[in-house]
Amino acid sequence: MAVRRIVANLSVDRIDAAKAFYGDVLGMDVAMDLGWITTFAADGSMTPQISVMTEGGSGTPVPDVSIEVDDLPDVHRKMQAAGFNIEYGPATEPWGVTRFYVRDPFGRLVNILVHR
Repeated sequence: MAVRRIVANLSVDRIDAAKAFYGDVLGMDVAMDLGWITTFAADGSMTPQISVMTEGGSGTPVPDVSIEVDDLPDVHRKMQAAGFNIEYGPATEPWGVTRFYVRDPFGRLVNILVHR
């Protein structure tokens, strides 16, 4: 037996707001939409991962989800232009990532990062 996929399931009250944040701003594709569940997908080349944390690093809180992107400055600009409040960063961290924290429309803390 092998794990093939890990999916973060977020309880939301407005799927349209999720489509704006995860689809429009982050550019993720809708892989499935049944009305009551919408699954967004990105590049599938990474193996399944799950992180457990006692803190978020650099004195930050543990984020609800981490999303790696290919162009952090572009995503940062898009988040600001869409009116999302950046809560931390951008910061270049000693473990090899540059990242920022932003809240999605449902109040979840999202860690947007790029590996250096």
